[in-house]
Amino acid sequence: MREPTMLPAPEWDLSEQGTNSPRVLVVDDEENIAYLVGTGLRMAGYTVRTASTGREALALADTMHPDAIVLDVMLPDDDGYTVLRRLRGRGCEAPVLFLTARSDPAERIHGLTSGGDDYIVKPFVLEEVVARVQVALRRSGAIADLPVQRRVADLVLDDQAHRVWRGDDEIHLTATEFTLLRCLMTNAGLVVTRAQILDHVWRYSFEGESAIIETFISSLRKKLDRGGTKLIHTVRGVGYTIREP
Repeated sequence: MREPTMLPAPEWDLSEQGTNSPRVLVVDDEENIAYLVGTGLRMAGYTVRTASTGREALALADTMHPDAIVLDVMLPDDDGYTVLRRLRGRGCEAPVLFLTARSDPAERIHGLTSGGDDYIVKPFVLEEVVARVQVALRRSGAIADLPVQRRVADLVLDDQAHRVWRGDDEIHLTATEFTLLRCLMTNAGLVVTRAQILDHVWRYSFEGESAIIETFISSLRKKLDRGGTKLIHTVRGVGYTIREP
């Protein structure tokens, strides 16, 4: 996986995603990794906080009461196993997914037998991390099964079948177009910034080459708006949004 270019992360309020949004704490001392994972989870609709040390993670867990925790094993103060033990000692029962560069089978076994719910090895695929967090949240009862279909007006996206319809007409999209559309529809009614799109769809920044987004947005509009009402809108200087007419 190519290392993402660090972009300024916005300040996120716990209420920003809504009071019913599951809360996820991401703990990693590598800023790019924490930002990348955090962005992917926000795109999936979760409220996210990030920490770079074990002590910071414990303090945040006391205030935000996370529904799930993505925890790096190698931290600058305490290791992830120690942090997990202290979290449990404080009464935190949120599922913990270890994220680490240690791939040795003995390390995996230690991570899982020490109370971890999953063990993800770097380098990773962002979509897999998000999917595993979703599984952990469903198992813990923090979220119900996610909807297979997403809808905006007469536009329907089926995640499982990987198909899209506008009214009665099926729209054939490339893999990248589908991922971009899913990103917009997951955040229907909200503005998705260019930086968020680059991180979610391409997994890293193009350093000024955001014109690639405009190319794919233009392609989506041609396919989706043919004979129908315009659904994808440009918010100048910020990004894009998809909303009901």
